[in-house]
Amino acid sequence: MNLLDRQFMVNVSLERAWQHLARVDQWTTWARHIRHIELYPKGELGPQSSGVIQLANGMRSTFRMTEYNPGHNWKWVGPFLWLTIEYDHHFESLNSDQTRLRFIVDARGFAVGVFGRLFAKLYRRNLEKAIPRLVNEVEAAVSGT
Repeated sequence: MNLLDRQFMVNVSLERAWQHLARVDQWTTWARHIRHIELYPKGELGPQSSGVIQLANGMRSTFRMTEYNPGHNWKWVGPFLWLTIEYDHHFESLNSDQTRLRFIVDARGFAVGVFGRLFAKLYRRNLEKAIPRLVNEVEAAVSGT
């Protein structure tokens, strides 16, 4: 079941957008609903990556990479209650200085119609606050401000 499909643009190259988002341990600067992310193995995001996300409300969730296509997308999977949630992060170059980012969230599992809608509502609210901060942060990093 598709829970969320959110697209937005950043005024940076695809390479810069990828590099910025691939530093998942630094997502707390723009995704304030996340308190801490532990990435394994430490260092650069890659096809063997997994980790633990600690949310600001104290909940913890694990994830593991299931798809990794550098410069195009990565997908990781993690549990939420009785659901399995898939988070797909897409990158599309529009030109040398613009990239479209797309976050797709799908779910499967027991009572996905009920719990999935609840999860989507909460996650959508968090993303609506986080995405403008992410855009500002990525673009500011390029301009040096």
